[in-house]
Amino acid sequence: MDNENFLGFNNFIWFVGVVEDRNDPQKLGRVRVRVLGSHVGDKVQLPTEDLPWAQVVHPVTSSGISGLGHTTFLVHGTWVFGYFRDGTDRQEPLILGTMPGKVSELGNPDKGFYDPDRREPKDIFNKDYRISVYPKDTEVDTNRLAVNDTTKEHSSLTTRKEQRITGVPTAEFDEHTAADGSTIALSAGSTFNQPEIPYKAEYPFNKVFESEAGHVKEYDDTTGAERIHERHTTGTGYEVDASGNKVDIIKGSHFELVSTDKQVFIDGHHDITIDGRLKVFVNKEQGSNNYDIEVGSGANVNIQVNKGDVNVVTVDGKINLNSGTDMNIKCGGNFELTCEGTYKETIEGSKTSDVTGAVIHRGQTIDLNP
Repeated sequence: MDNENFLGFNNFIWFVGVVEDRNDPQKLGRVRVRVLGSHVGDKVQLPTEDLPWAQVVHPVTSSGISGLGHTTFLVHGTWVFGYFRDGTDRQEPLILGTMPGKVSELGNPDKGFYDPDRREPKDIFNKDYRISVYPKDTEVDTNRLAVNDTTKEHSSLTTRKEQRITGVPTAEFDEHTAADGSTIALSAGSTFNQPEIPYKAEYPFNKVFESEAGHVKEYDDTTGAERIHERHTTGTGYEVDASGNKVDIIKGSHFELVSTDKQVFIDGHHDITIDGRLKVFVNKEQGSNNYDIEVGSGANVNIQVNKGDVNVVTVDGKINLNSGTDMNIKCGGNFELTCEGTYKETIEGSKTSDVTGAVIHRGQTIDLNP
């Protein structure tokens, strides 16, 4: 090997610098870095576009081939360190890692060694900037969710607390009197609340990933407050608390598509509250599948419509009502029965009709005792 500058043959030349450009035309994740001691800070004398492209070393979780593994990118203003692969020529920088710190001055696109994106503290999580900015002289670059300074709460945590849903009503079935005078028991409803946000992270146990748009992942190993939390910038996400309870939040529509079968087992209660409509469609033109509901011993099926109709229609088929014991029908208004075929009653006991008004029977032939 004749090149004495190749990969440390003549010692490594290390560097520390600031990322000024990440728009790699080859889309390899390369960045342009202004290096302390090698480059001047005057952008007129040395414009950003004249800085060499630096390759970024990835961890072993990224295979570095065919798009496999993790793909992440550095952002403007990141302090990095590495070495020059070409030694004293200093045209082939290789980045080995990043260096978080504490902001002392805001970004300035006109100066070297500054974040080229001018972002103000008031623009924290502003969509125009697509990155969070902590106020200068007050915070380190470590994510607020990892630090958990209660005086400087992460905006996503504040939003989750503010948008927590409480007082959701469950179904209630009122007490009624049946036709035979017996009481149809009350099935009381209640309300439920979204659990309190279980965030109680302690530094340095909360591992946090946050993207520029505000997508967040947390793996919190804080003793007694272990959590997993994943959140889209819109607020859609899930959280698993230290007891294994899970909260799913969908800020938009939710689509669940299953190609074959699905089984659900709930070893407890299940309450569903819907502010809109509910439709269930089973067995479109397939012939043999059924929609079965079975209720175990000692439980009732209660259906209450507070204002509206109950309509049961078969387009092509029968309606069968079988009662193991008594059947009571109570009508608060008129009762009309229309049969377009033969009407037949079979009574193995006695029949009693109590009518306070007139009784009218019309027919071509009326046989009382044929």
